[in-house]
Amino acid sequence: MNQTASTIFLEEDYYFLEVYLDPFNKRIRIDDYRGNTKLLMEKAEELVLKHKAEKLIIKVRREDYFTFLEEGLQPEAVVDRYFLGSDAYFFSKFYTLERKNNDHWVIEDGMIHSIYQLDTSVQKAFPPKEYELRKADDSCAKELAALYRQVFQIYPTPLHEPEYIKKTMKEGTIYYTFFHSGKIVSAASAEVNSLYKNAELTDCATLKEHRKYGLMKIILQELEGELQRKGIYCAYSIARSLSFGMNAVLFQLGYSYRGRFMNNCFIYDKLENMNMWVKNLANC
Repeated sequence: MNQTASTIFLEEDYYFLEVYLDPFNKRIRIDDYRGNTKLLMEKAEELVLKHKAEKLIIKVRREDYFTFLEEGLQPEAVVDRYFLGSDAYFFSKFYTLERKNNDHWVIEDGMIHSIYQLDTSVQKAFPPKEYELRKADDSCAKELAALYRQVFQIYPTPLHEPEYIKKTMKEGTIYYTFFHSGKIVSAASAEVNSLYKNAELTDCATLKEHRKYGLMKIILQELEGELQRKGIYCAYSIARSLSFGMNAVLFQLGYSYRGRFMNNCFIYDKLENMNMWVKNLANC
């Protein structure tokens, strides 16, 4: 199996699976399913074996919660209203001892507790006039890739490659950026699921020297406005559990903590835990 992630669709007699094969992060994610849960679970584990994955993640519908619990999976996070208004439970199963072992869990619990003590009366940020907010198009791909290369040593998707960014734009991902002196210094995106009307706010990056002006909050609010105009009200974001700043930004923007993925992906400089944050944009 090469290092490129891909989505495959498996339609058998008694079930359907939409599978995201993610060799770089040594995991397999079931993004959608229907049919016989026992048979589809057998197929999922067959894929785990075939692709030597260490972790399986399944986005489970509320009515199948106990079925997947009985299959030996455990819920790690939930996204309210993910499936056209119905909640999605992210269940996981680990296949190696190392992948299930973690030294940061207690520290990260403490961080969530600290974040919930923060003041939520967010003052609107007004960065200096040299900063210009822009929606990105494919002419920005090369510079976006350069920004992500600079901020993240490693990243769970190939954002270091301009062609990959162009591909995501064609598939409906929306990017907003801040320019300073003609260069992109901050960016984030909304990865839209048009079938189930939800969006993941992701790919958040700001160059260190530009982090004091609240640029990320402004970009995320701009993305939220764009989603609302498209009739998408379920917004969620998955932040590095060790990043106080990013988790605090999401909390102060009205997102609620909804769980933590253990050893979820390779990001920044290692395999990390990731926190789930969710917001209902219909209430804004």
